[in-house]
Amino acid sequence: MLTPTSLTIRLHPNDDVVIARTQLVGGTLLAEESVTVAGLVPPGHKVATRAIRAGEPVKRYNQIIGFASRDIKPGEHVHLNSLAMGAFDRDYAFGADAKPTRYIDPPATFMGIVRADGSNAGRVATRNYVGILSTVNCSATVVRGIADHFRGALLAAFPNVDGVVALTHGSGCGMDSNGDGMKLLRRTLGGYARHANFAGVLVVGLGCEANQISSLFGAENLTEGPLLRTFSIQDTGGTAKTIAHGIGIVREMLPPANVVTRRPVPASHLTVGLQCGGSDGYSGITANPALGAAVDLLVRHGGTAILSETPEIYGAEHLLTRRAVSRAVGEKLVARIKWWEDYTLRERGEMNNNPSPGNKAGGLTTILEKSLGAVAKGGTTNLVDVYEYAETVTAKGFVYMDTPGYDPVSATGQVAGGANMIVFTTGRGSAYGCAPSPSLKLSTNTALWTKQEEDIDLNCGEIADGTASVDAIGGRLFQLMLDTASGAKSKSEGHGYGQSEFVPWYLGAVM
Repeated sequence: MLTPTSLTIRLHPNDDVVIARTQLVGGTLLAEESVTVAGLVPPGHKVATRAIRAGEPVKRYNQIIGFASRDIKPGEHVHLNSLAMGAFDRDYAFGADAKPTRYIDPPATFMGIVRADGSNAGRVATRNYVGILSTVNCSATVVRGIADHFRGALLAAFPNVDGVVALTHGSGCGMDSNGDGMKLLRRTLGGYARHANFAGVLVVGLGCEANQISSLFGAENLTEGPLLRTFSIQDTGGTAKTIAHGIGIVREMLPPANVVTRRPVPASHLTVGLQCGGSDGYSGITANPALGAAVDLLVRHGGTAILSETPEIYGAEHLLTRRAVSRAVGEKLVARIKWWEDYTLRERGEMNNNPSPGNKAGGLTTILEKSLGAVAKGGTTNLVDVYEYAETVTAKGFVYMDTPGYDPVSATGQVAGGANMIVFTTGRGSAYGCAPSPSLKLSTNTALWTKQEEDIDLNCGEIADGTASVDAIGGRLFQLMLDTASGAKSKSEGHGYGQSEFVPWYLGAVM
């Protein structure tokens, strides 16, 4: 555990920098480092502990986070004016650190909803929604109109239904009907249509769009039934008639959707998507490692955790390939990294376009530094499989899904893959929710918790404050995950987040 009196945080004996725990002013002696601060260093930012020559690698976490763009003196603030990206070889060492998982028997339990009917039979839900999906942007307004009808007291007669939610998007037409973008959209919609947290789903189209309902259902092997219904605006005769027709169908779904009970189920039925957004210099020290500790517990209890955001593991992927259960699994991850290098090159971008301005203000300088902190969310257990965006996750344990770093797009893919909960760390105060799966928010620092407690479910800043250990916060988080899976509302659910954050990954030309 860190001591409360230290002005800085040293993460590894071999590091060239330490992290300011509070704002440091010039002339401050860092006694533990025998270094005097030169100039102002904001909290969460880096201070050099030795002289570093231009071109030399700079280490944090005992890993390279960039290269000195000029000579750096001991005590100087190390950030955008002195640290830059650079190429270096990574040793993928496939499977070198894989080890047997120490499972816990009997496993922990939560109060889940076991689906009995349809394609979700036997699957366990953490929430009980009725969902309305649009095939295309053209049907978004009517989809929202149907869902809006059920706001407020109209659901009082159905206390076991968590809500009626509209999930709309901005594509579905003006795109190649057989292209990668359409495949991703259909895979995403199919994953949501099958999601255990939906008791019933209504799919609404326009009628003439590229993403035809029949093609969507054929590609995703979906079959209509009492709790999976479809229709199109052009068939029903316009906006008002479509909304009325949709309201009638949802009314038919609500009575059977309400007939559910929660019962104890093992934690193996919990699949958690791991997210970080609005990261800062503390993310890789507090909230992300604490989430990693909770993930280790989840895996040991038989559950599943999905790490994603490929641009935000870039430069740290070798830490994951070393934990792969086989060379084939490790090479699947490397293949996705290579795809992203090619993708950004084609789009005339670069992987270091991430971190964002907010990340940089919080102390993160390069994508290498951000990535090394981000992978900590994945804990220490074996990497058992790698999935493409929105693919159904079938493996148990720690897995990876290829997604963009943009959180709404990334989490949408995870939920489509089966995540029935999201845990989201933030150092800047990201506002986020993810219907139909509850989303827990973790603060990386106590200042954020104090300022934005109404949005944050757990303060991991206690780790940096020296008042709690990573393992202690990880244990508290694991229990919070079980409580939330059992029905306790997250703060983002209380604010009504979740519908607008449905953002499928769009690939390809807009035609």
